[in-house]
Amino acid sequence: MTSDRTPDNYDLAALREQLLGNTDGEINESIPQLAEADPGLFGIATVTGDGAVRASGDSRVRFSVQSVVKPFVYGLALMDDRERVIAAVGTEPTGEAFDAVVLESDTGRPPNPLVNAGALLTASLVNGADPAERSARILAGLSAIAGVDLEVDEEVAQSEELHGDRNRALGYLMRSAGTLPVSVDDAIEVYARACAVLVDAETLAMMGATLAYGGRNPRTGRQVLDRDIVTEVLSVMATCGMYDGSGRWLRRVGLPAKSGVSGGLVASAPGRLGLAVYSPPLDSEGNSVRGVLACEQLADDLGLHVFA
Repeated sequence: MTSDRTPDNYDLAALREQLLGNTDGEINESIPQLAEADPGLFGIATVTGDGAVRASGDSRVRFSVQSVVKPFVYGLALMDDRERVIAAVGTEPTGEAFDAVVLESDTGRPPNPLVNAGALLTASLVNGADPAERSARILAGLSAIAGVDLEVDEEVAQSEELHGDRNRALGYLMRSAGTLPVSVDDAIEVYARACAVLVDAETLAMMGATLAYGGRNPRTGRQVLDRDIVTEVLSVMATCGMYDGSGRWLRRVGLPAKSGVSGGLVASAPGRLGLAVYSPPLDSEGNSVRGVLACEQLADDLGLHVFA
């Protein structure tokens, strides 16, 4: 149901207050830094085409981007060599957990770029002669998408590598299938550093807005991703971005989106706004409980569902 509310006059503080009492969900404990997150943190931000940022709550608290980085890395890899990436990674939703040890049975490819196997591969396909160069390319690309200089949390990156046994299993499986073009250690290093990039809800909303406006950053005015590349990124986000809850999300919210286990969530309403939420407690599928509820309400109130 829509109303006369717009992103310009929407009361994000009231929405936050409405949802703040929801204490459902659990903190992810896959690495120590995530386990230490304050479950009470809750920030919401939107960014429109004029670059205006509207926010409420803990919107400037920084957190590691985790899996929210995946569609942006996919976009950077497509920019560098679209044909190679399309040939190397599928685009089908899995109905499985994000870290499921699953590849396409007939090709050995990852099923899509938003599960861990696919992200390991796409990060390895970003331009660069070695892990350091690929990591630098990713950080520079993410910074351009965000319109600010981003940085890596080195402690989180080290923890990601140290606790990445399942990702290593995926890497070795892809190496055995002939689909991973670099060593497993190289792939893990680049992917871990990408997941450890620090953002906040306002920065993440700006990144979502860059996608919503066809690859043009609303703050800088710079065209940082080609429009046709953004179309491919948003399409995969719509079908695969919310883990094995993607179908329900698309029906209920109707926006391309991506969540991460640190509690971040980014969504893009094409031509309308970028939206981000940070709230660490996660549901059973790995999505921020308050983040999903906030996006559902915003989609209803502002008429954001792409099929409405």
